[in-house]
Amino acid sequence: MLAFSTCWNTSRHEDGEDIITEILELGFDHIELSHGMTITRMPGLERAYENKMFTCSGVHNFFPSPTEIMMDAPDAYEFTHFKDLERTRAFKNSLKTLEEAVRFDAKYVVLHMGRNHKMPKEKWSKVLEQMLKDGGSIDDRKFIKHRDKFIKKREKTAKFYMLRAMYYLEQLEIKAREYGLVLAVESRSHYEQVPTESEMQQMMEHFKDSPHVQYWHDFGHVHRKHNLGLLDHSEWLSSMSEHLYGGHLHDVQWPIRDHRVPFQGEMNYEELMPHFKPEMPLVWELAPSRKAEDIKSALAQWKLAFPDS
Repeated sequence: MLAFSTCWNTSRHEDGEDIITEILELGFDHIELSHGMTITRMPGLERAYENKMFTCSGVHNFFPSPTEIMMDAPDAYEFTHFKDLERTRAFKNSLKTLEEAVRFDAKYVVLHMGRNHKMPKEKWSKVLEQMLKDGGSIDDRKFIKHRDKFIKKREKTAKFYMLRAMYYLEQLEIKAREYGLVLAVESRSHYEQVPTESEMQQMMEHFKDSPHVQYWHDFGHVHRKHNLGLLDHSEWLSSMSEHLYGGHLHDVQWPIRDHRVPFQGEMNYEELMPHFKPEMPLVWELAPSRKAEDIKSALAQWKLAFPDS
């Protein structure tokens, strides 16, 4: 099931109905209501929904944005933060997101779980990324040495942050069960973030008996790690197929420029799409700078290539 995220155009409109109208003009009628949505835009969204202008596939935490946050910041509060108040805010705003998801008859809520605060600002990942931008290779000795040291350092404190993330995921799962929602835990773009791939497998194993916690595959995030030699994109997706619920679709231009229009990067969709069933939400999550005509062209190409999606 193809859908489109409001993260593409929220910042361009003050009225929520205008956000929906512009997306409908691209050729989508299933829409994911995403982070960055201020409460002032909500009346227009509600009006558009009540008038049956669109179907809400799901929502992305935090939705709407916390009133005190003045920018699009899905990681404004984190379940893994070292401050109790920050973790509490993350939890309470997530509960609000679940309530809004029910109001729009959404099926799922996409979650970011946080990061390892012993490795702030993704500095280690950024060094690897810069090496590639400067013409380096993942086979270079210097690159491998930094990456191996990075992984070892990350693993030393992994358990502490995972326990925090798991605690809040367990609390949210109780409400998701009550509301009939799926908590879609998203794959992240940086190895410092929670969960890593091994941690994601632990999460899914922990909740294997609950249909309310599933894996959300972000094509661009995973491919950025693929380009750093941290995983193989196709193999990772295959290993998670039994937990897969849906995904954010966007392309990547080497090595890390993501949220590009499909077919404008290096993604091998022919290899990846067999893991997705037709009923799975496949949400185009594109940068605000992407042009409408390019999106329309890519959508037409996509429907020819993958008519069952």
